[in-house]
Order: sequence, then C-alpha cells, then structure tokens
Amino acid sequence: MTFNASVVSRRTFLRGAGVTMLLPWMESIPVWGATSTQAGTATALPRRLAVVFMANGINPDTWWARGSGAAMELGPSLEPLVPFRERLNFIDGLFNAAATNVGIHPGQTGNLLSGVPLMKGPEIRGGISFDQVLAGRLGESSIQPSLVLGCEQPTTGYHETNFSMAYGSHISWTSPTSPVPMEVYPSLAFDSLFENRGSFRNRSLLDRVMAQASDLKIKASVSDRAKLDEYLTSVRELERRIDGVRAAAEQAGQAARQGQPVLMSRPENGLPEDIREHMRLMADILALAFQANKTSVATLLLCRDISGMFYPFLPVTEAHHLLSHKDQTREFTLVNQYYTGQLAYLAGRLQSMKEGEGTVLDNTCLLFMSNMWSGSRHDSSRVPVLTLGNFGGALQSGRVLDYYKQPAEKRRLCSMYLSLMDRMGVELPAFGDATERLVGL
Repeated sequence: MTFNASVVSRRTFLRGAGVTMLLPWMESIPVWGATSTQAGTATALPRRLAVVFMANGINPDTWWARGSGAAMELGPSLEPLVPFRERLNFIDGLFNAAATNVGIHPGQTGNLLSGVPLMKGPEIRGGISFDQVLAGRLGESSIQPSLVLGCEQPTTGYHETNFSMAYGSHISWTSPTSPVPMEVYPSLAFDSLFENRGSFRNRSLLDRVMAQASDLKIKASVSDRAKLDEYLTSVRELERRIDGVRAAAEQAGQAARQGQPVLMSRPENGLPEDIREHMRLMADILALAFQANKTSVATLLLCRDISGMFYPFLPVTEAHHLLSHKDQTREFTLVNQYYTGQLAYLAGRLQSMKEGEGTVLDNTCLLFMSNMWSGSRHDSSRVPVLTLGNFGGALQSGRVLDYYKQPAEKRRLCSMYLSLMDRMGVELPAFGDATERLVGL
C-alpha cells in the first residue's frame, strides 16, 4: 500500500507489528486539529459517495413513494427504508440512452455509471465510470482513491447478444477497456483498510496496536475517547467475524481433502457461506473505510447481472435472475426488500458513527441503483434510483422526484452524475451523454 505523503502528514495512525491503522477524524488530536486551531477556522468535514448496486430490476407494482419528509409513504419494496425517509430521495424516470435498444443484460449494465455505448464482440470498450472520475480527481486528498467491493464473483465469456459478460459483472471502470478489480473476499477487503502485511495477517491487528491506542486515549478529549473506543470496537467485531469465515473455509477445505462431502452453497475459498453475512461484512468494511476517511468514493455490487444468488431465508425458491422474470410477484418484492434492507443497514452503520457535530451519514450520499426497471421485459427505459444522505447539507432530501414524463434530454442519468460530482467538488462541463445538470436535484 502506498500512502499519499501530503495526506499522511495530516492523519493520525496507530502502528504495530506489520500493521498501520488509520483513525477517524478527532477534534482533540493535534495532527488532525492543526488547521482547525489556527485563526479559529473549522476544518471542513469530507463528503463521501457510495454507489450500491442490485441487478435485474425491481417489482414495478411495489417500488413507489409518495409525499415528502417524515410523512413520505413508501411502497412494500422500500419498507426497510422507513426510518430514513427524511434523508431519502426517490428518483423516478431517469435513463441511460446508451443502454436502450442494444440488447438485454450486459449491454444494459456495463455503462450504467458512464453513459457511453459499449462495444460488442471480442474487444471490450466502453467508458470510465463517474465514480472513477471522482477517484481520479479526489485521490490526492485520500489515502485510497476508491474502494470497489462485490458480493458475487464476476463471470466470463459472452452473452447471446454478443456483449462480453464482463459488462454485466462490473459497474466501476477505470478506463474504457478496464473494469476496476472488484474485491469479493471480506478478509482481503478488511486487510486493505489497514497496512496489514505478510505473516502478521493471521494475528489480531488490534492486539498489535493497543499499546499505542492506550497512549492516544490519554491525549484525547472525553468525546474523542468515546469515538476511538467505538471505532476500535467496530474493528474488533469485524475482525472476529472475518476470523470465523476463515475458520469455516479452512474446515471445509480439510473436509474436502479427506474426501468428506462439503455442504456449502458458496465456494469454500474464503467467502462466507451465508450471503447475508457476506453482504453485511462488506457493508461494515465500507462503513469503516468512510469512518476513517480512508477513501471518499466506493462502489458495492451486491449482486451482478444475471445473478445466480438464492434466498432460501426469505423464503424464495428460484435464483435471482430467474425470479426477476416474474417481477410482479410477492416473491420478487421480498427480494427487493432484502436489498433495500442492505442499504438501510449500511445507512444505519454510518448513522451510528459520530463525526463533528453529526454523523458520517450526514456527510455521505448513498446512491442505490439497478440496471433496469422490469426484469420480465428487460426494460431499461427508466431505472430505479434512490439517494440516501445529505452530503453535509449540500443535497436536499426527503423528496419524490419524478422525471418520467420529461423530454429525454431532461432525464439523463449522466445529468444526475454531473450534479452529484458538483457536490463532491468536481465540476465538469460534460459527462457521458449529458452537458446539463439534473434540474431539481
């Protein structure tokens, strides 16, 4: 891991054997507070953006919202988000022109965040995604330009439409020909948050930094000591859960080597057996990355296009993709609820993390999207979009925004991306197929 020297000089770390741990923003620690104590000026809190993706569309009958603020009514698919109504924007009618009338699935996914037409055949070519534009512009002020996580392995080969399956497996692209490598292993994603090296990785990183943490608490204010304890407790709990995943994978591996049957629905290669635990681990890792300001840009692909995930705990008997072809059923509503529940879980984790006078969620925008509206019709003439969070007050929330009957040039997804990038301090004259900001956002 290579740290940006200008950023490191303004950050607080805990260091131990083979590990460097970045800490959250704390007002009372001199290395953080140097700028805030000069001339009584307040240090600006960072703004953060995370794209959370669920493939294969929604149930059009149960994906709706009415009203505003605390009185906003949410359709059954959105029920898990009721506690966050005042921080939610339900956005309807936006679309990506480059993903319409080109064929189903990969051609509707690989350019979701870029708005650039995709090339068919053996050569992969599209466009850089807006999260990576932000990462490139903001990388100088972050330890890590972006965090790209996934909960389902990418697939290879070609779809019947002659689009590469890489388009359906990745939403984050660092160049027209290169998707950002997506980390699907919680243990490796966890290690990436800290400079956790070599043979030390199987030892508790907290145990290696606790002596320095104790010294730091003596220097910190009462509120910052509480913040530090909360952060270290979160790291400890996440470390404990990931150790459980490692142990389960090793046990499964030993059973396989001894010729015993391995009853795991996920590969015994370090991925959690239960997708619920996998998704929450990844959400927790993303939340910790934002809390410590390791990065200000992230994407979390909960499931890829043509997903093969099963949800027996709902209960639902068919795989995600097959069930999306019956998208007006109660079963698909349950799947939608499960995914909006993951968004609510991530928002809750960020809301529990104190930062300045508010929380990390206050300074964050979570952008929840799918690549199509109706899975049964493969309809991408509009896509589901939610925002959750306020960008430190820069984004008004608690609203239902309906663009569906507007002219095409007034409802481009890329216009929304321009508006969101503005709020992150990155102002561009154009992006993708848009030259104008999204009116009303």
